[in-house]
Amino acid sequence: MSSKSRISVRIINKSPNDLPAYATEGSAGMDIRADLKGPIVLKPLERQLIPTGLFIELPHGYEAQIRPRSGMAIKQGITCLNTPGTIDSDYRGEIKVILINLSGEGQTLHPGDRIAQMVIAAVEQIEWESVETINETVRSAGGFGHTGKQ
Repeated sequence: MSSKSRISVRIINKSPNDLPAYATEGSAGMDIRADLKGPIVLKPLERQLIPTGLFIELPHGYEAQIRPRSGMAIKQGITCLNTPGTIDSDYRGEIKVILINLSGEGQTLHPGDRIAQMVIAAVEQIEWESVETINETVRSAGGFGHTGKQ
């Protein structure tokens, strides 16, 4: 077990699935599963909001990020839209995942399928300081591929 401290997060699981868990000691994300009544088919380029049956109470200063699963992306062409999706610490509704099928054929999702990863991350809130100028850098305003140019 890692010596890193862990935060406690309250969770309600209204699905028949196990709670999200880290697959290995080095995992950053936990797989979350579909809470479906039966199989559904995602048609090519179709997107659907998939329920998980999970409700969480994150401590202030944290967010949950919903990210695609690489296996679904490469094998089925399914990914998450609005990635990473952010679940704020004051949200108390059901976690749902926006999935899209980018493949050329229908893809079937079954109850309990692992559909996304959830990463819990610390976040900072800021206070704006309105100024007339900001410091220059070597990069300055260069963007959108600028650092790769010679």
